[in-house]
Amino acid sequence: MGRIRIALQLYSVREDCARDLPGTLEAIAEMGYEGVEFAGYYGRSAGELKDLLDDLGLKVAGSHISINSLLGDELKRTIEFNRILGNKYLIVPGLPEEMRSSKEAWLKTAQLMNEISEKLKLEGMRVGYHNHTVEFQPINGEIPWDIFFKATVPDVIMQLDIGNAMHGGLSWDEVLDILRRYPKRAVTIHLKEYSSRRKDVLIGEGEVKWEELFELCESIGGTEWYIVEQEVYPYPPLECVKRCIEYLRGILG
Repeated sequence: MGRIRIALQLYSVREDCARDLPGTLEAIAEMGYEGVEFAGYYGRSAGELKDLLDDLGLKVAGSHISINSLLGDELKRTIEFNRILGNKYLIVPGLPEEMRSSKEAWLKTAQLMNEISEKLKLEGMRVGYHNHTVEFQPINGEIPWDIFFKATVPDVIMQLDIGNAMHGGLSWDEVLDILRRYPKRAVTIHLKEYSSRRKDVLIGEGEVKWEELFELCESIGGTEWYIVEQEVYPYPPLECVKRCIEYLRGILG
C-alpha cells in the first residue's frame, strides 16, 4: 500500500465554502491537502465540482450523504452524481433514531447497508458509516458500533471519528482496539482531536497519541485517507485547518 494521503472534510470550512468555494478549495490545496471529503455540494453540479478539483490537483476522498440518498430511486441518482464527481466512498454520517434505537434496529440497518454495498460494488463504489457519540452508548450492555460492524460485510467502510468516539466515552486504548477488531475496514478515518480539559483544541493539542494511531492505520487499518475534521475554532476556520495539516506533516513527513 502506498503512502496514506491527507484530506479535509469540507464541513470544517463550510462557511468559507458557501461564500467562495473556488477560493476556499485553492487555499486548501495550497496548504498541502491532497483531497477533500464533501458534506454538501454548494449548488454545484458534479461536473463543476470535478473541474474545480482537477484544476487544483485535488482528489475526492469521499462524501457524507444521507441514508435516504442511497434508497429507492435516489440511489441511481446518487451513483450517477458520484460517478461524474469521481468519488468511490459514500459515507453515511448518522442515522434517524428509528434505525438505531435498539439492537434489532441496528441489525436491520446493518442488513440494509449490506444490500446497498452489494449494489455499489457493481459501480466500483463503497458505502460506509461515520460515528458521532451515540454509537458508543451501550444498549443492554452491547456497544452499537460493534453490533453494527459485526453484522456488516467487510466492504462496508468503518469511518471512525477519533474525537467523537472519545467524547462518546471510549478510552484511548479502546479506540485502538476498534482498529484491531476490524482490520482493513478503516479505509478512511476522521482525525479529530480530543481533550478532557478543553473543547477548542486543534490536532496536536490534546490527548490523542497520533503516532500510535498512524502506526495501526498503516499496518492493519487498510487506510487510504486521513481526513481532518475540525469543528471548534480557536482561530478562523481556514487558519485552524492549516495548523492541523502543519502538525500532521511534522509527524508524517
